[in-house]
Amino acid sequence: MSLDSGQIAKIAALARLKLQADQAPALEQQLNNIMALADRLASANTDGIEPLSHPLSLIQPIALRLREDVVTEGNQREFNMANAPAAQDGLFLVPKVIE
Repeated sequence: MSLDSGQIAKIAALARLKLQADQAPALEQQLNNIMALADRLASANTDGIEPLSHPLSLIQPIALRLREDVVTEGNQREFNMANAPAAQDGLFLVPKVIE
C-alpha cells in the first residue's frame, strides 16, 4: 500500500498537524516506508507458530508475575452510595448532559 500526497495531507489534517509544503515529500517517504514494513510483516508466514507471552520467552524462560484473580472487597454498595447527591435503585443519578 502506498500513500500519495493527497492522503498525506488528509492524514495531517486529521492529526491537526500543520504540514509545510517542503516537509510533505519527506513525510510521504517515511510513511510509505512504514506501510511497506507493515506489508512485509503481514506477508510473513506464521502458520504453526505459537504467540509469545513475552519477547524474551523465545531465548529464556520467563515466569510471569501474575496474581490470582480473587475478590478482595465485598459488596459495599450502601457505603459507596452514602455520599451520592442523588440515587435511585442503587444507581447514581447524574444531570442530563446531551439533549
